[in-house]
Amino acid sequence: MSLAAYCVICCRRIGTSTSPPKSGTHWRDIRNIIKFTGSLILGGSLFLTYEVLALKKAVTLDTQVVEREKMKSYIYVHTVSLDKGENHGIAWQARKELHKAVRKVLATSAKILRNPFADYQYRIIAQACDPKTLIGLARSEESDLRFFLLPPPLPSLKEDSSTEEELRQLLASLPQTELDECIQYFTSLALSESSQSLAAQKGGLWCFGGNGLPYAESFGEVPSATVEMFCLEAIVKHSEISTHCDKIEANGGLQLLQRLYRLHKDCPKVQRNIMRVIGNMALNEHLHSSIVRSGWVSIMAEAMKSPHIMESSHAARILANLDRETVQEKYQDGVYVLHPQYRTSQPIKADVLFIHGLMGAAFKTWRQQDSEQAVIEKPMEDEDRYTTCWPKTWLAKDCPALRIISVEYDTSLSDWRARCPMERKSIAFRSNELLRKLRAAGVGDRPVVWISHSMGGLLVKKMLLEASTKPEMSTVINNTRGIIFYSVPHHGSRLAEYSVNIRYLLFPSLEVKELSKDSPALKTLQDDFLEFAKDKNFQVLNFVETLPTYIGSMIKLHVVPVESADLGIGDLIPVDVNHLNICKPKKKDAFLYQRTLQFIREALAKDLEN
Repeated sequence: MSLAAYCVICCRRIGTSTSPPKSGTHWRDIRNIIKFTGSLILGGSLFLTYEVLALKKAVTLDTQVVEREKMKSYIYVHTVSLDKGENHGIAWQARKELHKAVRKVLATSAKILRNPFADYQYRIIAQACDPKTLIGLARSEESDLRFFLLPPPLPSLKEDSSTEEELRQLLASLPQTELDECIQYFTSLALSESSQSLAAQKGGLWCFGGNGLPYAESFGEVPSATVEMFCLEAIVKHSEISTHCDKIEANGGLQLLQRLYRLHKDCPKVQRNIMRVIGNMALNEHLHSSIVRSGWVSIMAEAMKSPHIMESSHAARILANLDRETVQEKYQDGVYVLHPQYRTSQPIKADVLFIHGLMGAAFKTWRQQDSEQAVIEKPMEDEDRYTTCWPKTWLAKDCPALRIISVEYDTSLSDWRARCPMERKSIAFRSNELLRKLRAAGVGDRPVVWISHSMGGLLVKKMLLEASTKPEMSTVINNTRGIIFYSVPHHGSRLAEYSVNIRYLLFPSLEVKELSKDSPALKTLQDDFLEFAKDKNFQVLNFVETLPTYIGSMIKLHVVPVESADLGIGDLIPVDVNHLNICKPKKKDAFLYQRTLQFIREALAKDLEN
């Protein structure tokens, strides 16, 4: 400021002088300016150097301290509650905004830099993360797993106890009243059997209570694992009830299930059932802080990166149910988002729903058609050449603005093989159950295309008819843009008429009976839906198989003939495949997939453009 004033005075003196200044005077003024400026610059440089050195000294850590920090174990701090009902002050709001900014910085740095921090710095950041930041990182595709602390140490088992015994005790501690028949079945089965009794029965048929049910033979060779599976099946059912989830958490269930999850790293079926329980518990927001504190977010962040679609999809469901900042929908048991599984800036403009059929599943039904060449080609290396779930890989890549959902429900060919022998669910019952779950997942809020295989098509028809009678479900009807049916037996199937194998069809299940040609319920469903679909002007595409399917080892059967797959509206396209492969394209450029993709794009053309 002094320099500026001095310069102004000198310039004004020169400019206002009445007579031309002498040359000596002019150069003297310039020298004075230079001297003063040089002195100021030198002094300022010295001052800045001093400040920088002082600041560096203030922020530099002792190297011994740094080394000790590197060797530190993880520190677990008390986490804040996620309850929205709490009254938070200005400081909390400011901290919340700061955490949002931190999340953005971490996500950006993870994309730009391969290794921006040292390991100990990741741990420091992980210790500072609040639960919402942790969940946000877990749902960020590029986040480094070092941002997540290892789960806290598990409590020791009680003396003379085992994981199996503690699992049975947890199950016994849950309420046993007002349960449906299936929960009662699995609970009583798990509590009445021990690994010793199962070992005594090993060999030949497994028999529980004299009913001759060959249920456990699919679980493997180890009797204790079988008992644990029975307990898990029961706990899965209990976890669908909110008050029972509270009991599971209060009795140490989160830690016990985590112990079991670690013990059975090589048993995907056990791990999936455990994740089903955690996913159901995550539907209850008051349990979120307990789930986070027990270390499940770190475990699921790792599972999200698994190359196995079932593992990553179960983890995605858990984290989506925990993420209340960016996800409003709730995904109940059996409802899986295939795309997008991570947080994304891509706007989602429509939904595509996949409903499997009899003996199908949310993932395996929609895999690419199997071939010897595909197995040799190491499928995970090139998903365009082979994929274990084409909606997740091919469709998500071709239409990134879609939310792709696949649902799963239990079915069986016979009551003998039913997972729960007491469970006799009709198409009407299942459709109501699925419709309720899908509406909770936000289906109907966006334009929808339904894609179904076999009996799944009958469920879609029944769901839409049911939704049309309920005012709260009107958005599901109004936003339905189209339906694809893969070999759906609109007019019945001869499957129930064949006793292919005593083991499978000695006692046809209710689902199989409802598929018979002379089923009154099936005829009523067809007549009502055809009239309804014509009135709503739904776009429809029908595919049908032309080759027979091997059922068991003895019989070849044309499961859905051409005449049965004809809904009465929409194109009917015969394809030279069997019933199982009608929804499994051979490759991405195959007609079956390309025609499906074309239908989806045409049905949603206006919605995807907007």
